[in-house]
Amino acid sequence: MRSNTLRPYLAAVRSTLTAALCVENFSSQVAERHNNPEVEARLSSLEVVVNPLTISRNKHEKVLIEPSVNSIRVSIKIKQADEIERILCHKFTRFMMIRAENFIILRRKPIILVDFIIQFMEEVDKEISEMKLSLNTRARTVAESYLLQFT
Repeated sequence: MRSNTLRPYLAAVRSTLTAALCVENFSSQVAERHNNPEVEARLSSLEVVVNPLTISRNKHEKVLIEPSVNSIRVSIKIKQADEIERILCHKFTRFMMIRAENFIILRRKPIILVDFIIQFMEEVDKEISEMKLSLNTRARTVAESYLLQFT
């Protein structure tokens, strides 16, 4: 179940990504017959890089979208409201980064890519919430069994 603040946040991210993913073929202005992502080559051609956009749910969760004429970079900051969420987030993102090489580069499919990113954000939010609940339940059970020894 998604919270009331997650729904408008994901809708804003979805609409912004859909607009930002209108990329086109753009030859490099530096090297002949090359087509480099302009997001990566910021210093060479500032006129083709659009201003970056930040969409925030709160101070702990935000998405940075850096569009250009032929590429886009998306940075996602996952919620980390307390120490438990920081630890869980670190473990989860480390698990995903180890498997990052298995992701296939998606081209010319903006709707599929947007849906993938939104689904990923929903799943991360859900997984961290479930892990936190499971951890709290386990901690409560351990504390109760420990306190039963003294009664």
